[in-house]
Amino acid sequence: MADPARAAKLAQRIKVVVAEALGRKVKDPRLEGITVTDARVTNDLQHATIYYTVFGDQAVQADAAKGLEKAKGVLRQEVGRNVTVRLTPSLEFVADQIPVVASNLEELLREAKKRDAEVAALAEKAKHAGDADPYKRDVPADVDIDEDDFDEEDLDLTDDEELDEDGKK
Repeated sequence: MADPARAAKLAQRIKVVVAEALGRKVKDPRLEGITVTDARVTNDLQHATIYYTVFGDQAVQADAAKGLEKAKGVLRQEVGRNVTVRLTPSLEFVADQIPVVASNLEELLREAKKRDAEVAALAEKAKHAGDADPYKRDVPADVDIDEDDFDEEDLDLTDDEELDEDGKK
């Protein structure tokens, strides 16, 4: 098993070699719009997975996949010439889904931003249902009050309200 750092360096080198070979060596018109986005190599350096994107509809993407399969031998030969490893890794091409996922995520973020703006506009016009501070008290909250200290005059009672013998309304 090779060092993971060595595998990562080899993957980057394979990515560059394959991208250059697609532009120079391979003359297939189906492969003109391909962008190599990433490459990964197993730790034993025997297999390389190359991720690519193709902009276009499903037919263009299917043609690009067929073209890559056909050109796999030429691309592997180029990798063998330009990379100094004992055995040339086998190549596997995988369509990269990151751009599709990223565009979906961007659309969701736009929608969330739009809804946040709507909520903020509604919040600017909103008023409290009651007082701004429904827990407002005449006496500070940190003062401890005993019932013995109360007189009838201290309580703000109207004329028709009276206290019973326990001091309750």
